[in-house]
This record gives sequence, C-alpha cells and structure tokens, in this order.
Amino acid sequence: MKTIYTVTVNPAIDYVITTKTTPDTKGINRNETEEYQFGGKGINVSNMVRTLGGDTVALGFVAGFTGEGLEKGLRQMGLRTDFVHLQEGMTRINVKVRATSDNSEMAINGIGPRIGEKDLDALYQKISMIDKDDILVLSGAVSPGLPRDIYSRIMNRLKDKNVHIVVDTTGEALLDTLKYKPFLIKPNHIELAELGCGDDVIEAAGILQKKGALNVLVSMAEKGAILLDENKKLHTVKAPCGNVINSVGAGDSMVASFLYGYEQTGDYNFALKMGVAAGSATAFCAGLATREHVQRLFDEL
Repeated sequence: MKTIYTVTVNPAIDYVITTKTTPDTKGINRNETEEYQFGGKGINVSNMVRTLGGDTVALGFVAGFTGEGLEKGLRQMGLRTDFVHLQEGMTRINVKVRATSDNSEMAINGIGPRIGEKDLDALYQKISMIDKDDILVLSGAVSPGLPRDIYSRIMNRLKDKNVHIVVDTTGEALLDTLKYKPFLIKPNHIELAELGCGDDVIEAAGILQKKGALNVLVSMAEKGAILLDENKKLHTVKAPCGNVINSVGAGDSMVASFLYGYEQTGDYNFALKMGVAAGSATAFCAGLATREHVQRLFDEL
C-alpha cells in the first residue's frame, strides 16, 4: 500500500476538559474530566490512517518541551513521525472545553512557534524525499508568519513526481493550489460557500473542479457528504444517525478513511462511504474513533 504523508505546520497538544455547566467567564470553574490529545489536522489524518491499518508518516514542526512531549506521545501510540525541530519557541497548547449540560464547546487555541526560512527549507527537503505515487496530505490553516502560499510552494516542488496531493484548507490558500491539480480537496459546505462559488454545493464543487481539482469531496455535517470525482460522476452518502459529542477531527477522519478506502479498492463510492463512516464515528466519540466503530457505521451505511 502507498504511504500517506501528512504535513501539520502548527501541531498542538489539546487539553480537553469537560464541565457540568457552561464556564463562568467571571469566576472559578471546576472540570469534571480532563485528558491530553495530540492534535493538528495532519496528525489527526495520520492517526486515523494508522488506526485503520495504513502506512503513514507525520511531518511538520515541533518546538520546546511541549514539542518533545507531542512527538514522544505520538511515537508511543505507534505513529511514525519526521518533524523539523525548531530551535526557539514551543509547540502550542489548545484548551478545549465541553459543557455536559448543553453539549456546548469552547476552544482557546495557542499561537505556536515562529518558523523561519531555514526551517521551511528543512521541511521542503523532507518532502522532496517522498516517492512517486505516494500520497501527501496538506491540511490546516496557514499559521501567521508563514507564506500564505506555502502549500502551493510544496506542490510546485513535487509537480514532476506524480505524488497524489490532498489539500484540506480554506480561502485563498486553497484556491492557490488548484493550478497544480490536487488529487483531492475537501472543503465543508460552509467553507465552500465562503469561496464565492455560489450556494449550490454540487455546482460549487464543479467550479472548483474546473479550476483544477481532480476530485472534490464536500462534507455537510449531519447531511453526510458528496464527491464529484475526476470522471465527473457524483456520489452521495447520507450520515448515520447518532449523538454528536465531538466535532474536532471529524473532517480529518473523513479524509483519512476516504484515502484508505480508495487505496484499498480504487472505488470512489466505497471510499466516500468509508469517509462518512469515519467522520461520523469520530463525531460520536470523545476523541478519534476506533477501527471497530468505523467498521460498524460503515456496515450500517
């Protein structure tokens, strides 16, 4: 099976806590539970690929004692990593608060370390070693201080290597990559509307495909997802019923499982069904879903 590489330019340790009631911003709050999760969209993708049994390597930047903790934790989980180690700063910590009384969520995200030109060059060097026909996932918002077109720069360096590139970001950073004909892009329905392609999801997906994307996967929360594939064929899968507990990582789980399913079968409909099952399974869990949970929802679909 092909190796799926992921890039997370600004990974994080997520400190996830639950409270009985919505936090009081003017007083002291007590949490009911707490746990640490190693996050960042690319890392989430790699973790789900690993969970399903695929081959994956997580790339990106880490810094300081929090970066050491993140890297150590991922390796203990069995995930292969090849991070660029920054000399200054620290990998960010994000605080995620969930109130059990009304299932509301609140997040306070850290900033992350400063990344210089030499650090970018080190990442480019690692990416240049990716073999042809492997898969590279570029996901997440571009951090402040980084070139807005960093994903385009990466794709330009790989344009002659036949690497299948997946882009999961938003706005201009996404549009900039379309000229390099990414294998897959995955906006959600809200992000799709923000790109100025109109309110009709299928028509908007078609516009992005005409701009260069080979396959356009659009996640639509409880409505499931659609895929406009490279053969101009439309695939739709409705989401299974369930209680949404956690929205973090659901889209990343969808990307990972879509890629895993496609690599296993070469069937876009099967891949979309896998993606929706995994995205939903993670949404119904406190963290990333297990392989068994994904399989159970896949069978229900």
